[in-house]
Amino acid sequence: MIYIILILCIIVLDQTAKYLASVYLKPTPSQTVPLIKGVFHLTYAENRGAAFSILQNKRTLFIVVTVMFIIFAVYYLLRHRNENILVKISLSMILSGAIGNLIDRMRFGYVVDFMDFRLINFPIFNIADCGVVIGSILLGYYLIFIAEK
Repeated sequence: MIYIILILCIIVLDQTAKYLASVYLKPTPSQTVPLIKGVFHLTYAENRGAAFSILQNKRTLFIVVTVMFIIFAVYYLLRHRNENILVKISLSMILSGAIGNLIDRMRFGYVVDFMDFRLINFPIFNIADCGVVIGSILLGYYLIFIAEK
């Protein structure tokens, strides 16, 4: 039950933030709102690709792959109820990010990005992306350091 709540919270937070970015940042797409000037800005972007905007305009491919991953992750979580808590949390975070970006792809044909970390010239991203990345790091940590070999 807690994993469903985690998934729903991340999806709601992601979709709410994207909505606010669309309302307040989209009207002036060339404008950026610095929260910490030169370090972290809010900048509206429409990503029609995957991470780092690779594979632009492959919407159908992304939807199919995402739906397949969602089915696999839900099946795994339901089938392995006694799995390590770190695995369940990491899969829940990855799943919520996948669903958040899938919603955008299905509704708009692109993913709304708005978090602009400029200190190292990083691509613009969103909360769903954070869920995928943090969940993947946690899963990697589990597989490398905790899982039985």
